[in-house]
Amino acid sequence: MAHLVDDKCIMCKHTTCVSVCPVDCFYEGPNMLVINPDECIDCGVCIPECPEEAIYQTDDVNDKWWKHNEYFSTTGGWPNITDEKDPMPEYEQYSKSSEDKTKLFKAK
Repeated sequence: MAHLVDDKCIMCKHTTCVSVCPVDCFYEGPNMLVINPDECIDCGVCIPECPEEAIYQTDDVNDKWWKHNEYFSTTGGWPNITDEKDPMPEYEQYSKSSEDKTKLFKAK
């Protein structure tokens, strides 16, 4: 099992989850975070820390967010993040949105 970040993080990027992760498995992109599923130890401490409820647990390697998290935490070249930062300036506009935010995703 691993924990993953989905599209609810896009345009918000709270990093309270990062500060509690005991294995530093979060990676930072321009407008979202991802978790490296191979580094995640499945402890779950990050889940209640995410105000957007963007973190979930799965063992489905075919899940689109598994592939997304895996790619950007490895091959995609996003840097590892270990310290909490302020959320994105416009996060309140996107917070708790029920819309699919994948169209807002930025890889670079």
